[in-house]
Order: sequence, then C-alpha cells, then structure tokens
Amino acid sequence: MNYNWDFHAVLQSWDLFLWGLWITIIYTFGSILFGVVIGFLTCAARLSGLWGVNAIARVYQEMFRCTPLLVQLLWFYYAFPLLIGGSIDNRVAALLTLSLYVGAFYAEIFRGGIVSIDKGQHEAAAAIGMSSWQSMYRIILPQAMKRVLPSFINQSVIQFKNTSLVSVISVADLAYMAAVVNGQTYRPLESYTLMAGLYIAMLLPLTQAADWIERRLKVSD
Repeated sequence: MNYNWDFHAVLQSWDLFLWGLWITIIYTFGSILFGVVIGFLTCAARLSGLWGVNAIARVYQEMFRCTPLLVQLLWFYYAFPLLIGGSIDNRVAALLTLSLYVGAFYAEIFRGGIVSIDKGQHEAAAAIGMSSWQSMYRIILPQAMKRVLPSFINQSVIQFKNTSLVSVISVADLAYMAAVVNGQTYRPLESYTLMAGLYIAMLLPLTQAADWIERRLKVSD
C-alpha cells in the first residue's frame, strides 16, 4: 500500500497542537503539584500508627491504584455530579481525578522510601535527644527523598502520558486537539504522528534525566 504523506494541511493547524500541548503541560504539572501534597498526607496517614486514619488512607490508595484512570475520569465527570446533586466542570473533574490518581502512587513511593531507612537511625536520633519530628525532618526524609527520586520522576513521566485520557471528557489537551485537526483535514496518520512526536520530544529528555539521576545516586551510594 502506497501512502502519500502530506503534513502541509496538518501543519496549518500548528497553533492547535501548541495550545493542546500547553494544556497538557498545565494539567501535568498541576496534578503533580496537588498529587505531591496528597501523597505526603496519605503517606503520613499510613505511617501514623492510628488504625482508623491508616485504614482510610489505605482504602483511598487501593481504590485509585486498582481502577483504570479512564474509568475514574468517566466516574468523576458523569457519576459524581449525581451524588452531589449538581454539575462539575470537565476541567475540574480532570484535574481532581489526575491529582487523586497520581497522589495514590506518590504516597506509596514516599512510604516505601521512608520505611527503607534503617530503624537504627531513628534510635540514634532519639538517643541524642531528637524528637520523632526532628529525626524525620533532619535525618530520615533527606535520605528517603534521595532514594525515591528516580521512582518519583518515572511516575511523573507516566502522569504526563496519562493526561492524554482527559480528552475523553472534552478537555482540549494535545490528544483532543489532534483529533480536532484530524476531523478538519482527514489526515489521521499525519495528525496522530505529529501528536506522538510532540509527546516524545517532551518526555524523552525527562526519561533520560531519570536514568542519569538513578546512575548518579547508585555511584554516590
């Protein structure tokens, strides 16, 4: 089969791709920011020693880690409004869902990093008069964050890709704009190839940075 590639018509809508990419970046970094806060709070709840708080945090994590993000987006946009007796803006639903989703994964990453630190360091800190908060802030967290940094970056890269799913609830991200351009030009191969190229251009440096950081951390250990 001979296919005549023609990017001319697609590139005439380059501004739509750039706008979609900008929206994708906003949702990625916005959800990562909120996700970090949610992740730290959930991690603290899991490590608190309070059974009820721990159970609530665990239920939240399992709900969001064990259901597909696509299902969550559809539920928050179409089903959640029925529970609250009102409507919810698609942009709000997208950001809320993305943040809760990635927060559940960040919480486990943070928790894993903290519990990986030898308990002897807690005991040593207590022996020199440090409170639990002081030992956590000054000794445990700096080491734990160093260990979880590669996993955190990798999960954030995955989050960038996950934002493409918000197009199903009509958020004008990069994937949505590629579909719009395809509808205007009837050039699906060019439209979606250009979309894929933009994702690669954004994500390849991040994946390489994550690999470099991981190698550096292994050398320093």
